[in-house]
Amino acid sequence: MALSDKDISLVRETLALILPIADAAADMFYQHLFEIAPEVKPLFKGDIKKQGAMLMTSIKLAVDHIDKPEILLPTVHKLGERHAQYHVQEDHYTIVGQALLWTLEQGLADAFTEDVKRAWAAVYTTLACEMIKAQRGASITHT
Repeated sequence: MALSDKDISLVRETLALILPIADAAADMFYQHLFEIAPEVKPLFKGDIKKQGAMLMTSIKLAVDHIDKPEILLPTVHKLGERHAQYHVQEDHYTIVGQALLWTLEQGLADAFTEDVKRAWAAVYTTLACEMIKAQRGASITHT
């Protein structure tokens, strides 16, 4: 995971601004996700509030350990493997990334600079690629 120190710092600083509004951010995220990709809504079978809390916890965990791949990657790989069981498609990762960046833009307002956007996109892309690799491996072993 080759992320710059600046990217890591920007993501951590801006996550600290989002955490106080985590519930609202999660609500915005899912509302926007289902708006831009209604076809993914059936993938979410449980309580969306609980799903939102898990999303925010996962984001915080990822950001907390973004510079510790030995801790982060096994967790990200397990998540990718679970996504195979949920029938997540690879193109869904792009849509989720769009919804995440949109949510951050709404929640951070003026603090959502081009550098912040680029940093979050780099972190998300790195994690999504790792999840996709794990998901592909899980799909092969389960077919």
